[in-house]
Amino acid sequence: MKIAFLLHNAYGVGGTIRTTFNLAGALAERGHDVEIASMLRHRAHPRLTLDPRVRLVPLVDLRESGPDVADPAFDEPSRAFPAAEKRYRQYNLLVDRRAESYLRACDADMLIGTRPGLNVYLARFGRRRAVRIGQEHLSLSVHSKRLRTELAVHYQDLDAIVTTTEADAADYRRRMPLTAVEILAVPNSIPDPLPALIPAPSSGTEKVVAAAGRLVKGKRFDLLVEAFATVAAEHPDWRLRIYGGGPERDHLRQQIEERQLTGHVRLMGSHTPIEPELAQASLLALSSDAESFGMVIAEAMRCGVPAVATDCPHGPGEIIRDGVTGRLVPTGDAPALAAALCRLIDDEPLRHRMAAAAVRDAIRFDPAPLSGRYEDLCAELAATRARRLRERRTATLRTRAARMARRTGLSPVLRLAHRAVAALREPDSVHRPA
Repeated sequence: MKIAFLLHNAYGVGGTIRTTFNLAGALAERGHDVEIASMLRHRAHPRLTLDPRVRLVPLVDLRESGPDVADPAFDEPSRAFPAAEKRYRQYNLLVDRRAESYLRACDADMLIGTRPGLNVYLARFGRRRAVRIGQEHLSLSVHSKRLRTELAVHYQDLDAIVTTTEADAADYRRRMPLTAVEILAVPNSIPDPLPALIPAPSSGTEKVVAAAGRLVKGKRFDLLVEAFATVAAEHPDWRLRIYGGGPERDHLRQQIEERQLTGHVRLMGSHTPIEPELAQASLLALSSDAESFGMVIAEAMRCGVPAVATDCPHGPGEIIRDGVTGRLVPTGDAPALAAALCRLIDDEPLRHRMAAAAVRDAIRFDPAPLSGRYEDLCAELAATRARRLRERRTATLRTRAARMARRTGLSPVLRLAHRAVAALREPDSVHRPA
């Protein structure tokens, strides 16, 4: 197959970029023709390593030396990207036009969007003969009501929505019912870092707890620092290393100083790739109020590092087997987080058992079988396209009939019959060219 991904900016660093690169590389390994269309580009080369068999196609160059920023359309607001989407201000009319041109000309068998606004691009501009899949790398619950309303309109024209967790897939089915659109969960793909990045899994003997992520309020690193004050009092020879950058850095530094934890807690800055740093720790801590997946947990498991994580929606509870591959604690509970960390620090044999179980369990995030699920999904959706189009058409007719009946007082059944007869006189949309 030919497969194309739409990515916001493939030249940056982030979980969506990492997992997209992983999946694209795995699909290329299986013999497919794969490319990634990056809506934006701000540097010459990607910061993350991309499989050389995967083509990278940048659409709009943000660098001042390039011609795109001088294009008048660059300063015009987007007319296709949803205004309620978080990244809206980074989009403009030029991106709209480039994305539409790319998708109209793209002859891929499968098109995969990786954020809500790009899924809208797919729905609006993607060729209907292609299987069009919208990925959700956040979760439905974090989107505003305004955005959810707009997405419901456009997502009806996709073939499938793929979330990273079963809980989020269930949320989509309950809160955004879509006719003949498959909704399913496929976890993020994470390759085995051995021996590419680290020579061996963590020894589990280093007196280090690692944490990683963007330094933002939702990640609750302040809660982790509070919890580690208790850990440091009981185990003064253990250290907490926090990897990442973000707007909360200065606040966290101040908190560390006020609690006199300067010798115990270090802000390490951003590190890419993260696996070599995780392999130098014996435990991972995650203190978030919410996670769409919790990719760093799975990355740590791959490195032989068990995690202590808040049981927040949606990811940690689907990644960690509590008491087997790590520990889950109540969200927002610093004492519980501290107690779980101390329990594993005190019990080295238990820590080693959890580490070994984590390595075994993390095989389920291997890119190869997960890429196989996308192959199967594409085949299934292609085979059922005609039936699903008929289902959508019938649902649309029923909706229109009900609306007209409410306006006119005419029986919905009678109104639907009139519409159905009229529809039968039109060419079947299944056979219309894209």
